Amino acid sequence: MAPSAMNRWTKSLSDAQPVPYWLEDPGKPRPEAALTGAETCDLLVVGGGYSGLWTALIAKERDPQRDVVLLEGREVGWAASGRNGGFCAASLTHGLANGLARWPDEIHKLQELGDRNLDEIEAAVARHGLDCDFERTGEIDVATETYQAWELRDWYDEIARKGLADGIEFLDTDAVRDQVASPTFEAGLHDRRGVAMLHPAKLAWGLKRACLRLGVRVYEHTPALNLKTYGAGMAVRTPYGLVRTRQVALGTNIFPSLVKRVRAYTVPVYDYALMTEPLTPEQLAAVGWKNRQGLGDSANQFHYFRLSADNRILWGGYDAVYQYGGRVRAEYDDRPETYAKLADHFFTCFPQLEGVRFTHAWGGAIDTCSRFSAFYGTAHQGKVAYAAGYTGLGVGATRFGADVMLDLLAGERTERTELEMVRRKPLPFPPEPFAWTGIALTKWSLARADSHAGRRNLWLKAMDRLGLGFDS
Repeated sequence: MAPSAMNRWTKSLSDAQPVPYWLEDPGKPRPEAALTGAETCDLLVVGGGYSGLWTALIAKERDPQRDVVLLEGREVGWAASGRNGGFCAASLTHGLANGLARWPDEIHKLQELGDRNLDEIEAAVARHGLDCDFERTGEIDVATETYQAWELRDWYDEIARKGLADGIEFLDTDAVRDQVASPTFEAGLHDRRGVAMLHPAKLAWGLKRACLRLGVRVYEHTPALNLKTYGAGMAVRTPYGLVRTRQVALGTNIFPSLVKRVRAYTVPVYDYALMTEPLTPEQLAAVGWKNRQGLGDSANQFHYFRLSADNRILWGGYDAVYQYGGRVRAEYDDRPETYAKLADHFFTCFPQLEGVRFTHAWGGAIDTCSRFSAFYGTAHQGKVAYAAGYTGLGVGATRFGADVMLDLLAGERTERTELEMVRRKPLPFPPEPFAWTGIALTKWSLARADSHAGRRNLWLKAMDRLGLGFDS
């Protein structure tokens, strides 16, 4: 570890295992066998994360006779779906502010669809018996600087005027610290119903079991190598086999799309998280947190944090790391200098927890696009659909994306496919070295804004006007 990464809290990481806490759960299912030989189906789903799993499940719920196959290159839930913070948000637009800025004429419809989508996730958890620690706790966005508290108050007043504040409450300093005791909290916005907490890997595994029960044939350790037209349908080659299908839904997200023109719309951003040991009753009482809401702070370089079912604290975010060339590699999943920084920030937020140890530290890639929220489309004369670019808010929104992909494959005009958000694409990222240079300059500018009372420099103002950004 570089000397600059050392701080007085580094010792709290001495026992931390560099693996995702969620994926070590003893209930992890055995993987399904790899595909060997030829398969045929009505719908081939590529990708065994949330996007692909929801697509396969909903396809069978819409038409139980539909013959569905799902391919996963490694194991179901092993990538972003098993490494995230477990925040399942109603927002389809990476938060209300992003949605209001980009689709002001549709924002009420987008909010309605997002609320309905979260309700449908909760219903699916009950209907299919998905044992994923689902808690409809809500979330608090907290201000840790005075200027952020003013901005939260102004934002609350704005959304209230626009009729978008239903279920949202502004909390002053005393009120927010009554919910969770941190000396850094100065205000908060409490969304009481719009976010649920869950165990992300258990959700993926539960969706896999539900798919299998409905007759989906799932093949793991079976990467899709290429996609080609085959007669009236499509064919996908795998290392040991071939799938011939009428239609394809691509849920590969950060991994290179089988539709090559889609690849320029996303870049991989690495995000990192820590997990503490379980808090004792005394430690939990010192923090409060009696209502178990998810939390996130209001900085550009923000943290997200929440309680697990066994009262550990997950603490993640802040660093959003883009590697030159947009590479996705296993060695990028581990970053000790970021873990040391996160530990320092954790004990600044919760000094009363001095002595708590971290048991797990991990990272993973997020599929970021320039408008922060997912984009959708079709290829090969409508026989292939895709959704990607969730930018870290895909735990809930991927279910909506699955519905969109199935609508598009059916050629149906629905309230989803008529949305401008669905019909239009974000701007693609430029090739290297321009992508790396632009992202590095944006990261530097965001950090500078955080240290200068939120004031955005000329570069960020130009990016705002173009509708471009970089976020985790």
